[in-house]
Amino acid sequence: MSLSRRGLLTAGGAMGALAATAASAGPAAAGAPHGRGRGHGNGGQRVRTGFDRLAADGYALLKGQRVGVVTNPTGITSDVRHIVDVMHPDGRVDLTAVFGPEHGFRGTAQAGGSEGRYDDPATGLPVYDTYLKSGQALADVFTASGVDTVVFDIQDAGARFYTYIWTLYDCMEAAALAGKRFVVLDRPNPVSGRAALGPVLDPAFGTFVGRREISQAHGMTVTELALLFNGEFLKDRPAELETVKMSGWSRSDFFDGTGLPWVPPSPNMPTPDTALVYSGTCLFEGTNLSEGRGTTRPFELLGAEGVDHAWADAANALDLPGVAFREAYFAPTFSKFQGKTVGGVQLHVQDREVFDPVRTGIALLITAKRTWSGFAWRSDNWIDKLTGNTRVRTMIDAGADVDEVVGAWADDLAAFRAVRKRYLQYR
Repeated sequence: MSLSRRGLLTAGGAMGALAATAASAGPAAAGAPHGRGRGHGNGGQRVRTGFDRLAADGYALLKGQRVGVVTNPTGITSDVRHIVDVMHPDGRVDLTAVFGPEHGFRGTAQAGGSEGRYDDPATGLPVYDTYLKSGQALADVFTASGVDTVVFDIQDAGARFYTYIWTLYDCMEAAALAGKRFVVLDRPNPVSGRAALGPVLDPAFGTFVGRREISQAHGMTVTELALLFNGEFLKDRPAELETVKMSGWSRSDFFDGTGLPWVPPSPNMPTPDTALVYSGTCLFEGTNLSEGRGTTRPFELLGAEGVDHAWADAANALDLPGVAFREAYFAPTFSKFQGKTVGGVQLHVQDREVFDPVRTGIALLITAKRTWSGFAWRSDNWIDKLTGNTRVRTMIDAGADVDEVVGAWADDLAAFRAVRKRYLQYR
């Protein structure tokens, strides 16, 4: 595969990630937009990522090791240089390979795609494709690369169905099979780390959008997830795991309070605002409505042909905390309803301290079904993969209201929260 640097820089896209925090969160800072909590972007201490701390220590953790990095365009320093471009010429670290996830190392591929195997034109390093590889097949990739240590550094979005955390899981499992050391460099959960929300995956519904039993919005960082994966799901053959925490990050921090630059972690995740709603509105991928792909506000705009003001009216009538809905019309440039004008809603998060993205997503599914006669689930029941069970779909079909659907996962969520608590690394 041949990739030019210019092509790599211009091919990227725009939006799509997560949401999440509970109504029990702390008070907003006075005058802060969207209920911004305490942060580090307004004159306070800057958050230092795991990579920042690793580099400041002269890469001592990687000394004497041939190193491969699992990363994508989000693996950057605070001055927006990519960590591969920083490490490659540094004699203190022996960087010998790069591993690209979904969308690719340099981020040129759309959803459901990758860049394949190629030599990076900027560094000459071999780039191996991890997308849709797991188990022994992925272990063989690590073995073929000749590395001793695999390093993971990717910005997550906070939702169970955002695939990078399952790249992390698969790579940990494969590293253990291949006898490789595994190091995870931490980055913020962009929607804060205050709460786990939503249904917990039933393992019978495990896929690449949800391998194991965690909640729909997990409220964890990638190092916390790695520790949980190793301690709960990979304990029969755990990875030789080391983690490098951030400094200066608090569980109450949203991304704009970190002082860090945002890079879209995937083509449909252009801003942290996308991440704020994503863990709820991504559920519309399981329906025949557009989830806003092909617009400048994916996952904030939802709609279909024939939808009118009745949906926004019904959603607003629920008086959901921290969010309002605007009747909206848009024409996606790709994906569902490409080139057609559709009607629907735009979410406006007015107070993210109390906004619950998963509850909001359920409410929007229920009101869409009640106000638009054309509503349908995808024929492959993809909604069950996204929610991790059949219960959400069948309860909505049976006419359940929002409280009934949300209440149905309360026991499972409480059990997951108890497990999660053991692996949290920040206050």
